[in-house]
Amino acid sequence: MKIAFELNGKAAGLDIEPRETLAEVLRARCGLTGVKLSCESQVCGSCTVLVEGLPVSACTYLAYEVRDKRVTTIEGLAAAKGRLHPLQQAFIDQFAFQCGFCTPGMILAAKSLLDENAGASEEEIIAYMSGNLCRCTGYLAILRAIQQAGAKLRGEPTTSGDGAKP
Repeated sequence: MKIAFELNGKAAGLDIEPRETLAEVLRARCGLTGVKLSCESQVCGSCTVLVEGLPVSACTYLAYEVRDKRVTTIEGLAAAKGRLHPLQQAFIDQFAFQCGFCTPGMILAAKSLLDENAGASEEEIIAYMSGNLCRCTGYLAILRAIQQAGAKLRGEPTTSGDGAKP
């Protein structure tokens, strides 16, 4: 089956099997290994990508469902000139990752939240991010990173994890 969609801002077209998941297609056919496979049952959030700006679990989302839709992976988040997205920079500033396995899914889920509500409260962030699990760092640094990125997106001054202005 042929599908056409937008992938990280560029037109894409592929021949796929109807049973293939979006994660399989993105990793194997598109070489986008920022999409991580872990639980493969829509529990951990490591495979999170954005479809039309909303987070989906690519491990259970069938690839044919992205026909004529916009897909964003972690590889498509930074600006064209290599400038990191405020969430990517905030995760670095706040030391919000350790092994990094969950980080792409965390960042993309957080992007969806901040696109909808850059002023999300701590409680709203915690509730929204509940589908993304981290086994290494704990969640305080991740929460701080999302708050920092939200402040940056709102045009407020922010500080990095070491106290310096970004």
